[in-house]
Amino acid sequence: MAARLLVVGAGSGSGNSLIRSLRAGDPSFVVVGCHDDRFTLKKSTAERNFLVPRATEPGFVAALRRIVEAEKIDLVIPNTDVDVWAISRARRRIPCRLFLPRHAVVELCQDKYALTVFLRARGVPVPRTYPVTSRAAIRKIYGRLRSGTRAWCRIRRGSGSRGAVPVASPRQAVNWIRFWEEMRGVPARAFTLAEYLPGRDFACQSVWKEGRLVLIKTCERVSYFGGGSQPSGASSISALAKTVVEPRVAEVSADAIRVLDRRISGAFSVDLKENVGGVPCITEINVGRFITMMNLFDLTGKHNMALAYVRLALDEPLHIADAYDAVEDHYFVRDVDTEPGIFHADELFKGIDDADGSMTKPDAGGG
Repeated sequence: MAARLLVVGAGSGSGNSLIRSLRAGDPSFVVVGCHDDRFTLKKSTAERNFLVPRATEPGFVAALRRIVEAEKIDLVIPNTDVDVWAISRARRRIPCRLFLPRHAVVELCQDKYALTVFLRARGVPVPRTYPVTSRAAIRKIYGRLRSGTRAWCRIRRGSGSRGAVPVASPRQAVNWIRFWEEMRGVPARAFTLAEYLPGRDFACQSVWKEGRLVLIKTCERVSYFGGGSQPSGASSISALAKTVVEPRVAEVSADAIRVLDRRISGAFSVDLKENVGGVPCITEINVGRFITMMNLFDLTGKHNMALAYVRLALDEPLHIADAYDAVEDHYFVRDVDTEPGIFHADELFKGIDDADGSMTKPDAGGG
């Protein structure tokens, strides 16, 4: 019998990307979707769709239970940090399979500062990071970083680079945090100041089962969706990304996940950036879910990671000889109101004419 899957957050970009990956992996899957926004849900590509309360509201879990029971769901797949936290906390009340690590691991990973402290104590490369206790303490913290003229200021919880910006002085950090306090109601103690990492920007996604690394893939962010309108000029959401073979990135990511729990299970998406010495340092771990550009990992290489996730969650046979599914020069291209495209470097000039003859084919390894 075909597996019946409930995708939470259906209709969003990441939700529909996940459904695309699942169907590419196994067209027999029956995919049901849910979302708390009626307008977003209308865009869902799932077979059936259900409106549910927000994950932060009391009725969310009860709504999931009703869907699971009515649709005979085999596996619930959360798709945002908020969904992961709510579903993980209520896992005993959801009558089907989940594929999540222990809730303590979820809480640790969703606090970026606590995660950084935890990983540093275990020898995993991370940027030097300090919590902001008040605006008055910023100048002293800035001096402790000893990182030249720049530091990285960001909110310790949340996704999508919320509240993140590079600052060139303590004064800029104070003003940035004051803005968030006065305009968005975010207190100074919600922020951290960290070492600025100037190097390449990587994402590494992996799936694990009972402490065993099953599959891992790596890519590099080349440009950012909406980066030009962001104060930082960057975002965790790529407009252009490419697959890369970077064993060191895969190694650092695997080391970080392995120390979270010796019997770790589930999906993990790691963000890393190189420091001045070229060492990839972990900036965050998106626990229990895939990242928005998951199609780049699922539709290239030997193995579809979303399919592997489902097989592992349902205890079905899965044989992968080499966990690092390394493939080069596939590009992920995204823009507003279009389905993300995935192209090999050799395809980029097919069907495109050079109007004035001045353009030359770039090196396949470049951005």
